[in-house]
Amino acid sequence: MVIRENKSQLRNRFRKERVDRFTEDSWIHIISANEIQGAKNIATYLSYGYEPKTGDINTALLELGKNLYLPRLKENSDIEWVIWDGSQESLRMNGKIQEPTGAAEENTNFEVIIVPALHIDRQGNRLGQGGGSYDRVLEKSKAWKIALLHHGEITNEPLPLEPHDQKVSAAATPEIIVRF
Repeated sequence: MVIRENKSQLRNRFRKERVDRFTEDSWIHIISANEIQGAKNIATYLSYGYEPKTGDINTALLELGKNLYLPRLKENSDIEWVIWDGSQESLRMNGKIQEPTGAAEENTNFEVIIVPALHIDRQGNRLGQGGGSYDRVLEKSKAWKIALLHHGEITNEPLPLEPHDQKVSAAATPEIIVRF
C-alpha cells in the first residue's frame, strides 16, 4: 500500500511539473530507429493534453507504409487494438482521449509499441497514469517498447515498483533515444 501511495504522490508531482515546463516539441526522430524502420506492425497512441505529441510520428509512420494500431479501452480497463488509417472520421472521444472506431484486432503481433509515460528511471521502469492498462499490454508482448517523455523526465532515482509494473526497452525525449 505504501508503494501505491508513493506512486500516486509522484504522479501528482510529475503531472504538475509537466504542465509547468510544457513545450511543443517533436519526437519525429524516433522513426529513424532501426527497430521502427524494420517494423511493419506498430502500436502507438494519440496524445492529449500535456503528453508528448504523437501526431507527426503517426503521420510519418503511415507515410512509410506501416500498419498503425491505436488503443481502445475496454470496460475492464484492458486495451484492445484497432488498425488506423489516419482518418479523423474513424475516431471518437472517450473522456479526454480519442479512440479508434471499428473492429478490434484479435491477434496483434507488434514489432514496436510506442507508449506514454510520466517518468522513466535508468533501468527502464515506467511510471504511467496509474490504470495498469499498458503494463498488461507490455507484459504480453515481445515487441520493442519505447516511451515518449519530455525533457527531464528520465530520472536517476529508482521509481517505486509493484509486481505488475513492466519495463520499456527505450525512452525518447525530443533529442535522444535511451535504450535500456
